[in-house]
Amino acid sequence: MRKSSETGLILGIESSCDETAAAVVRAGSTALSNVVASQMSLHANYGGVVPELASREHLRNVVPVVREAMRRASVSFEDLDAIAVTEGPGLAGALLVGITYAKALSFGLEKPLISVNHLEGHIHAVLMETRESASAAMELPLLALVVSGGHTHLYVARQDANSNTWNYRNVGRTVDDAAGEAYDKVAKLLGLGYPGGPWIDALAPHGNPRAVPFTFSEIKHRAPREGVTNKKAPTRTDGPHFDFSFSGIKTAVLRYVETHHMRESIEARRAALTADPSITPKSPAAVALCDKQTLDLLASFQYAVVGNLLRQTLAAAESLGAHSIVVSGGVAANSELRRRFQAEADRRGLPIAFPSLALSTDNAAMIAAAAWPKFVAKDFATEDLGATPQLRLGAR
Repeated sequence: MRKSSETGLILGIESSCDETAAAVVRAGSTALSNVVASQMSLHANYGGVVPELASREHLRNVVPVVREAMRRASVSFEDLDAIAVTEGPGLAGALLVGITYAKALSFGLEKPLISVNHLEGHIHAVLMETRESASAAMELPLLALVVSGGHTHLYVARQDANSNTWNYRNVGRTVDDAAGEAYDKVAKLLGLGYPGGPWIDALAPHGNPRAVPFTFSEIKHRAPREGVTNKKAPTRTDGPHFDFSFSGIKTAVLRYVETHHMRESIEARRAALTADPSITPKSPAAVALCDKQTLDLLASFQYAVVGNLLRQTLAAAESLGAHSIVVSGGVAANSELRRRFQAEADRRGLPIAFPSLALSTDNAAMIAAAAWPKFVAKDFATEDLGATPQLRLGAR
């Protein structure tokens, strides 16, 4: 099925949510191209991703994005060794666009097809960049925090010495909202733009992070009742778990807004941003639209969320004997998160790595990178590959 002379080149395709992406990566280590067509401005009109619109835009973008990725990499389709595509998790319709196109390419080119878990891709975005920069390899086992608009997970990751394939154990996840989702909802509540992460990250430094004392309660899981299945409750296995919950702080922000009569200023800010779309999170005009109370609230919210992520991650690393930490996903672009995680890891002498800003959000280079160990192990997808919107990574 493959040419006798392998090039190590894998074309990755990513379409799990609202980014149509394609990339060519050599041997899981060198990104020759990484093209992303963002739908952010389209979905900003609705304050969140609209699945039907996302699928339609993927249909429009997937062919030109793949062509551009191949052009920038200066390779032909015949040069490729395999096609990799995101299987899940994500939006069903969006995933199907990428999978259908990848299957067509695989069939037409007679190249192997490799399915990749989106969450595994985020982890390999960091591992790829450490290899690409000739940095020291992350010592195993490593603890990976994948934190984004749709996911907040902790994994212990190891690599099999014989096959070089990776295996993962999920040791923590959110029981409700993801951290990035909480950012989006709080930003929307306060009359800011979408996505909320960049707005809060840019405005929070202008406020007092200790002005509002937000706290996180310990997560307690009820024992299952006989004959009753709770699909939302995490499935427990042996070993400690370090779960997250962000719905409570979102509700606390809402109550603060109501008890401090902030509605009028919020509506005025929302109207101003609608009237002038040129205002960006980092512009002076954005700060001018926020009074001290709002800035203090944003700073306190971010301080609490980052603190919770930091505490749970470091507690897991210490308890499970992790030798290094990887932080990835869209929220990994947050400047306060990077600063506080780096400072605490340095204090403990624990190696830590983050993706570049370009690879923090959804991209296809991470999919192609994660596919490389599978290619080496000849772990190829079958013809009946379909979208798996609730796909999990590793054992719980």
